[in-house]
Amino acid sequence: MTALRSGDLLHVSQAASVQFHKPIVFRLIRVLDWPTFDGWVWLDGYQLDTRGDAVARRSVFVQPAGLRKLASAPAPAAGQEAGRGQPAPFPAHDPRGPQRTVRSRVVSGSRGRPG
Repeated sequence: MTALRSGDLLHVSQAASVQFHKPIVFRLIRVLDWPTFDGWVWLDGYQLDTRGDAVARRSVFVQPAGLRKLASAPAPAAGQEAGRGQPAPFPAHDPRGPQRTVRSRVVSGSRGRPG
């Protein structure tokens, strides 16, 4: 494998480390310079979901020889949109007007205590 660089998109599976029995897609931020065993590295980056969106920042301990570089983020599944840059839909007008929230209040002290 060629040298790892910031921005690389990686497929991390059991070939890189046994903990990845369920493979993940990982966007590399940096290779950490933490001391490790020969042939192993710590990587800092983001785990991506099936749409290519970051879902968790992670530091992973892997063997670079088991990593596979990907050309691009996974394409959205059929019928799904990536949704990037789209504002959240505005809720429809409720003809009942604004709804009030009922809150209860806890009173402390001697009132209400059996005695």
